[in-house]
Order: sequence, then C-alpha cells, then structure tokens
Amino acid sequence: MTTRKESAAPGDAHDSPLDGIVLPTEYLPQAERALAHDRERAANYLRHTLVGDPAADEMLEECSSLKRAELYLFVQAGMDRDERALADAPAALREFFRGVDSSVPEWFNDVPERPGVRSFHRNSALILGAMVGGVLVEGFTTNISKSFFLSGRLRDQGVRRLKQNNRHMLEIFMPGGMDRDGDGFKLSLRIRLVHAHIRRLLRDSGDWDGEAWGMPVSAAHLGFAISAFSARLLHHAGRLGAQFSDEEKASFMQAWRRSGYVMGIPESILYRDEADALRTFEVGRACEPPIGLESIAMANALANSAPVVIGIGDPSQRRSLAKYVYNVSGALIGKEMAAALHYPRRNTFGVLPLFRLDVRYKRLMGKIFPGYAARMKQNDFTGMLGASAYDEAGLTYGWPDDVYAERSSRW
Repeated sequence: MTTRKESAAPGDAHDSPLDGIVLPTEYLPQAERALAHDRERAANYLRHTLVGDPAADEMLEECSSLKRAELYLFVQAGMDRDERALADAPAALREFFRGVDSSVPEWFNDVPERPGVRSFHRNSALILGAMVGGVLVEGFTTNISKSFFLSGRLRDQGVRRLKQNNRHMLEIFMPGGMDRDGDGFKLSLRIRLVHAHIRRLLRDSGDWDGEAWGMPVSAAHLGFAISAFSARLLHHAGRLGAQFSDEEKASFMQAWRRSGYVMGIPESILYRDEADALRTFEVGRACEPPIGLESIAMANALANSAPVVIGIGDPSQRRSLAKYVYNVSGALIGKEMAAALHYPRRNTFGVLPLFRLDVRYKRLMGKIFPGYAARMKQNDFTGMLGASAYDEAGLTYGWPDDVYAERSSRW
C-alpha cells in the first residue's frame, strides 16, 4: 500500500511516519495538522484507526459456525476457567483464553488498588456525573459515534447500555475487582468480546464505510476512550468538587489501565499514566473529523436518557433533570463544543461554582453530623447500584447477534 499524499507530515514526504499506510479518508484533512502538532503520537493514533483486535476477531471468525447458545456456554467456561467444559471448545477459543490467562504484563499489579477504590466510592456520585455529563459526551464527538448511531445502541435499549457501562465501572473499583476471577476483570473481557462481535457485524452489514472511517470500534477509538474514562474523568470530577490525592489518582488511573488491557487495547496505544492519557486524548481529538450528525444525535440522546438511567419516571421531573444535565454538561465541555452538539442555548455562567458550593456544604455537614455523612455515603452507593445493570440471572456474557439493536437478542 502507499500513503495518500494528504497524510504525509510537513517536510519530506519520504520521511512520513505513515509511509505505506492508506488512511481512512475522513482523517486526511486533519492528518497534516495533527502530525505537525505531535508527530509521533498522531502517527500512532492514525495507524490504529485501521486496527481492531486481531486475537479476538480471529477467534470469533473461527467460531462463526457455532450456534449462539453453544458459543455462549464455551465463553462462560472460559470466563470461569472451567477446563473440563472448555475441552470440547474449538481450538481457537481455547487458545484465546489461554492467552488471557498467561499474558498479564509486569506493570499490571505495580500500583496498589486500595487508594483508587477508596477514592472512587468517596466520590462516586460526582464521578457518575462527570462520566455522563463530560466524558461520554466528549467521546461521542469522535467517529466512534458512528458505530453507536448505525447500530442504534442508544436509540434502542439505550438505558440498558448506559447501565451496563456504569456496572463495569463500579466492578473495576470493587476490592479485588480486577483480579482474574473478579467481576471487573470478567466484564472488561466481556466488553472485548462484544467489541469483536460489533466489528464483525458492522463490517458485514454493508453500512460501514471502511474506506472513509477505518476499522469499526478501532484500537484508536478504544485507546482514546480509555484515556477519557480515566484522566478526563478525574479532570471533570475535580471540576464538580471531587477530591483525590496523588496516590489515589495514580491508583485510579491504574485500575482503568488494567481494565483497558483486558479489554484488548494494544499497549502501543494504551496510556502509561495520567499525563500520557491526557496527551493521547488531546492528540486523538486533533486527529478526529469535525463533529457530525451522528455525534449530535448521540450526545443529545445521552443527556435525555440520564434521568431514566437513575430511575426517574415522572415526565415533568425527567424534563427538569434533563435541563439540569444540559446545564452541567455544557459547563463541563465548554461553549464551543456545546454549540457544535446543538445543545439548547443556556447561560452556564456560575453553574460549576454553585455545584461545588453545594458539594462543600454537604461535606461540611458530614463532618459536623456523622449520621448525615453515613446516610450520604449510603445514598451514593445505592444510587450507583440503581444506575447499574444487574440481571436476575447474575453476571452474563451475551453479545449482539444483529447489527441493529432493535433486531438483536437481549444482551
């Protein structure tokens, strides 16, 4: 393959860090400027727009002849390390799970988990608000919004998808959650398999324009997303009034880094620390195309879904909270991005200072009245549980079996 002329870095075209790579056409207009801004990191991001998850993708291709129920049982056995049940599984699936169990890198347990767990639960309400109002919205400004929009993952069953996202976050911040047999580890691995299924469905659908958009659910987008879920989440939660020590920040970042690795994100685009994650986020955003219709639709669907996620049923209360979500979200992401996403026009001046003032008041009341503090902690935890997906059957490892959410089996 040859590099399109537009993707070359400024200077000698023969010295291009993308020599031999044909970039997706939607990335060409931004490529030269992004490379000038940070040559090595931008080239790395752009290369990963063409990369999926070869190990998971090839495994599913090898298992494509299995019936859904049969594959599900083998996946369940792999998750639970049930060697007897796995004995009858296809060789590719057995090899995949052997790789999962044997490939944990040296850094995986370098940072203690307890400080991150402690800080997450102390700030859980603010973290949830930062995720919905800031991080997920910023994520939808990239081309990852196209996979959500085409499949209808927030248009149909959207509340369940958001609750699954919250459940995953909660489980990786439970003590032992990222141990091999922990639910955080298993849900991270489940996400890896879901992404592989979605890549296959989108590629086969005829609706995905690979020449323009690159790989569906690409490694670039996953590297961007995990950087946002970690470093940008700390940033936005801090603006809402959350407090983290340096030790807690490092542990928080490590929890998401471990989860990202289990999700199949290549180490070549998986951040090392908070500063690295913020830089990946910045450069990734510079590489991405301008905000399009899919981003607008997904961001506004998210804002309007938030009241339903936390269980508000009354229509008038839903509308009132959705307005407040728009206010806080608009203040977090800034006027320019809010306008590009066609947010309702609102004056967000003073929104965040007033929000932080309320947080400080409640924190002070908790110091003065221990009983009040205990009730607040309980409310925060039960609120997080209520905003998370818990099925009566327990932890399940389903996946979409149709590219369109309204036609897919429940997962």
